[in-house]
Amino acid sequence: MTDLAFTVLDLQPEPYAAAPQLTARLRVTESTGAEVHAIALRCQVRILPQRRGYTPEEEPGLLDLFGERGRWPTTLKSFLWLQCSTLVQGFTGTADVDLALPCTFDFDVAASKYLHALRDGEIPLEFLFSGTVFTKGLTGFGVEQVPWDLEASYRLPVAAWRQLMNLYFPNTGWIRLDREVLAALSHYKSVRGLTSWDATVESLLSGNAAVAGEPLT
Repeated sequence: MTDLAFTVLDLQPEPYAAAPQLTARLRVTESTGAEVHAIALRCQVRILPQRRGYTPEEEPGLLDLFGERGRWPTTLKSFLWLQCSTLVQGFTGTADVDLALPCTFDFDVAASKYLHALRDGEIPLEFLFSGTVFTKGLTGFGVEQVPWDLEASYRLPVAAWRQLMNLYFPNTGWIRLDREVLAALSHYKSVRGLTSWDATVESLLSGNAAVAGEPLT
């Protein structure tokens, strides 16, 4: 039987991917001296929001997820961010491997909404590993499972997340709309001769603010 351990050495924005991606540098350690032929590795990455503090400026962006601050002792629970996989090549002792973490800026995804709300500090992450280990021995190949209790922690700087989003979506964000709503919005834009979607939404917000007697912020 193998005896595996995982460590997250680093987590950095990938500047040249086709879509937003963080790359985690993992160190895999096998302590019995067994010759590992390969590992088909799976990983869940969870966010642990209860393990950091929040400023008053961050509260509005967290309202949809966790409610008012007074409810946070019961609503701040860990939640799934990413599921990913990679193939670890054969090694004995230790091996370093890159794990691709594809990201999204879709505000219908809870993790994106949470990450966008943060201004500074670090994001507490938990990596939960599973998968299949293929070993090489004198009598052939052996197959065993990566134990479900193997995990690793990492604190991702908020600045790294913001750097990633600025690389792929500079000064922009994404929301998903029903097709009928999008068609109505497009008609509104065309009728008023507005030149951009930003101008269209600003026009709608200005109208609503005027009705409510509130300034547009």
